[in-house]
Amino acid sequence: MLARFGRWCAVHRRIVIIAWVAVLVLVGAASGAVGSGFRSQFDLPDSESTRGFDIIEDRFGGEGGGQTGALVFRAEQGVEDPEVKTAMTTLFDEVAQFPDVRVTSPYTPEGATQIVEQGPEAGQIAYARIEVPQDIDFEEALAVGKDIRAAAPQIDGLQVELGGAIFAEFEPPQSEVLGLAFAIIILILAFGSVLAMGLPIGTAIAGIGLGAAVVTLLSNVMSMPDFATTLGIMIGLGVGIDYALFIVTRYRECAHLGMSVPDAVAKAMDTAGRAVIFAGITVVISLSGMLVMGVAFISGLGVGAAVTVALTMIAAITLLPALLSLAGPRVEVTRWRGIIAAGFVAVALVGLGLGVEPLLVGLPLALVVLLAGFAVAPLRREVPRRAPRPLDRTLAYRWSRLIQRRPWPAAIGGVVVLCILAIPVFSLRLGFSDEGNYPAETSTRKAYDLLAQGFGPGFNGPFVLAAELPPGTAPEALGAVTDALAATDGVVVATPPVLDDPSAPTAAMWRVIPSTAPQDEATSQLVERLRDDVLPAATAGSGLAVEVTGAVAAQIDFSNYLAARIPLFFGVVLALSFLLLMSVFRSVLVPLKAVVMNLLSIGAAYGVVIAVFQWGWLADLVGVGEGAPIEPFIPMMMFAIVFGLSMDYEVFLLSRIKEEYDRTRDNGRAVADGLAATARVITAAAAIMVFVFGSFLLESDRIIKLFGLGLSFAVLLDATVVRMLLVPATMELLGDRNWWLPRWLDRALPRIDVEGTSVHGPDEGEQGEEAPLPVGAGRS
Repeated sequence: MLARFGRWCAVHRRIVIIAWVAVLVLVGAASGAVGSGFRSQFDLPDSESTRGFDIIEDRFGGEGGGQTGALVFRAEQGVEDPEVKTAMTTLFDEVAQFPDVRVTSPYTPEGATQIVEQGPEAGQIAYARIEVPQDIDFEEALAVGKDIRAAAPQIDGLQVELGGAIFAEFEPPQSEVLGLAFAIIILILAFGSVLAMGLPIGTAIAGIGLGAAVVTLLSNVMSMPDFATTLGIMIGLGVGIDYALFIVTRYRECAHLGMSVPDAVAKAMDTAGRAVIFAGITVVISLSGMLVMGVAFISGLGVGAAVTVALTMIAAITLLPALLSLAGPRVEVTRWRGIIAAGFVAVALVGLGLGVEPLLVGLPLALVVLLAGFAVAPLRREVPRRAPRPLDRTLAYRWSRLIQRRPWPAAIGGVVVLCILAIPVFSLRLGFSDEGNYPAETSTRKAYDLLAQGFGPGFNGPFVLAAELPPGTAPEALGAVTDALAATDGVVVATPPVLDDPSAPTAAMWRVIPSTAPQDEATSQLVERLRDDVLPAATAGSGLAVEVTGAVAAQIDFSNYLAARIPLFFGVVLALSFLLLMSVFRSVLVPLKAVVMNLLSIGAAYGVVIAVFQWGWLADLVGVGEGAPIEPFIPMMMFAIVFGLSMDYEVFLLSRIKEEYDRTRDNGRAVADGLAATARVITAAAAIMVFVFGSFLLESDRIIKLFGLGLSFAVLLDATVVRMLLVPATMELLGDRNWWLPRWLDRALPRIDVEGTSVHGPDEGEQGEEAPLPVGAGRS
């Protein structure tokens, strides 16, 4: 079926290409017309913070239960200066006219405590509390923040900053162009052909372009965070280029054997295309496993990434065959002129990704490369191709044999390295980082620092307490709560209760300011202490049930909820992966070993992330603050993505080893040949992913930086320590036991064929006489 489908796409290439262009234009236009509905809203099934928000919404009209920010200002002449007071009051009144925006001015009785009264900054720093609905979407919040910053008065000695993550400035990501530049360079080195390089790049861009548009549309019907598109682009770019790389590599191999263009496309689809579909579905299944968490925020994040991966996979098996047919034999042509042009594009993209005007960097370097090209060879001269090196003379083959001669030291050394890197996992603290991790030049960070400087770090994350009042509740009961809060260690301010109706109250609300920052562990401990000890003791016998809520409490509940369900998610993904690999390779030990090694590499990647983002190692180099917890959705997202990608390489490598073992029944030779045959393409694919993911470290968003470091390091470890050390060592140690499977289990398991039909005949091509088959497909 895949062979026929690939041939159809090749023969009807114009229809396929026009259809893709039409879909891109139509979906892109629809996305632009409808707009986005991104929002970072935590809809927990049931928690104390949720119950508190419900009380605030029902009894106080939502006041105090929305998402908050702060309009912080510092005046050298004092905030009570008439000119400053008039200008800021005018700004507050203007902001209060925005739809669904509440403003509490420091110049009103309700905001009397919002001016610094003690210390060196007394009378110089103040803030207005700004609140928007809990369900406001990303675009609306972005527009409100932009309008507030534009309306800020310009007075000598007056500094006005807008704080709160909901209003943070948004900078469109540019790191993907840096990843593209490195991908161009790697593909030029791997293929030596500009067209062969351009096809994977173009296919990946088409897939992620359509994916970004579809995700934007989906954000209007399901809850998705604002960084879902960036994350989808990061993952889609890496896997999209890799998937196309595997198919183009197999197509060129078939072309070298003398096949016609349609036949080569059909054969590539029937072999590499199978592996790509299997790999893509594996990643999609891993990401879709996040639906079991039962949280809209997490489900939206997983669906967004899964949709992008699925569309890049579809582009690889539909658009790429058409482009291969269009390029035809020219895929094999290498000219210096094309290489120089590709080098110019790559350098220009590097400049753009680094925020430098591309022409300022790219043009001078391109001229240097152009002159060098003239000196080396005429522009129209084709680069002669060397015959493929026999497998037993490749570096990968010799390396495999070296490891196989000493398997125990290699296996123990690889495990020790991964375990050492994974040590920080034991100190993992789940939670949400605060605005103190934003770049120092942003208004969000400046507002955070001003609040911490004037009032203390806890003012950046106040608690809200709410309670429904039973009939006949005595005022003394409410006062007892206030007194208990004020006397609690770690509490700086506890306001008197605010009643929904002073004449006939049915609910009360308190505000509490902690002494520590929102992301500090002490703040989480304070929330737990209030809930478990302080409030139960203060309300004993009164019938009051005081709920601790607010943004910080909601984040703590969200973290605890996800932490409790992470083992279930890991178990589901691991079990499905084990069954899938067992069905593919007809073995018990191979999938078990693959699962264990993938867990080790993922644990090591977790350790690196924790050391940098939580412990603060090299934090200045990465551009983040230290001491922040790890966002609770990061471990499961990284697990889903990395496990899916690891399965890709596992299938590409082990299927070739299995193929050689079935042919020779020699386990040692099969391992060496399989590693040698797949080393080049897996190395190129891994290098592309490492650079694509790593380029996102240059983004300003901490979460994107975290994903970039974690995913790039995980792929690096998987392609080096796991594939180059642990796989050959453990395969050698287990010998023929690698392929043991009980007969009853063999009959019960479904058969999944990711190898396809043979490129060579069953008896054709001994070692060293054929081109490498890098995609785990070939002779059956």
